[in-house]
Amino acid sequence: MVFSLGQAARKAGFALAAFESLGSTNAEAMAIGKAGLTRPTWVVTARQTAGRGRRGNAWANGSGNLAASLVMVTTVTPAVAATLGFVAGLALTDAIAAIAPYFDSGAAGGHRLLLKWPNDVMGDGAKLAGILLESEQLADGRRIVVVGIGVNVAAAPEGMPYKVASLSSLGAPVTAEDVFSALTDSWVEGVALWDEGRGVGAIRSRWLKRAAGLGADVAVHIGREIVRGTFETIDDSGQLVIRRTEGGTVAVAAGDVHFGAAATARV
Repeated sequence: MVFSLGQAARKAGFALAAFESLGSTNAEAMAIGKAGLTRPTWVVTARQTAGRGRRGNAWANGSGNLAASLVMVTTVTPAVAATLGFVAGLALTDAIAAIAPYFDSGAAGGHRLLLKWPNDVMGDGAKLAGILLESEQLADGRRIVVVGIGVNVAAAPEGMPYKVASLSSLGAPVTAEDVFSALTDSWVEGVALWDEGRGVGAIRSRWLKRAAGLGADVAVHIGREIVRGTFETIDDSGQLVIRRTEGGTVAVAAGDVHFGAAATARV
């Protein structure tokens, strides 16, 4: 595989660190950040052997799939930095729609791309991609932020407890290199809109237009607690706002989300 930045990313001054094989793109990106980052850098590999998902879960990265991480330095608070996950989700859906135009076209055979809170990209209700944010504060008060993105391009992992899909299984004749190049360009537009957190409201509005389960029954598992109700919106900090079944609303910062029949099942 030969990965390259898109034209907009190159023009904007992003750097690229590409590897044939790597344990974790997030770990490598964080190491680059700690070594003294001079410009935002994309880390990408053809083969990731120790990828991580949310809550420390392993992230399977089969042959032909995409594993990439962006490392940047910012002065925003941790809460604002966390909203970069929404930027990443939008950038990825924009990238896929750009290289596979029949996605979201409304034409027969088209596939709907949706964003599942907090950081999953869905294709026809199945998980296509996951996003993992990690950050660490530097001695000077600035913050390293790493945005890890794993995309099922050629194949989806087997034996998962939820529906999964790949771009290939949905009929998109694209490669990991295609997705990466388009992603680096769409990120430039998305992070400019985000504008060091000043554009979070605009990002929120765009994200809600692609939100999976908006207005539907939802159950969020937070440790041993289950919060049930209706998915009403997300707030400006990216929290999931639920209108409780018993009345009132609650904002949830993290948890495992289930919609539809899974939300109403008694666990």
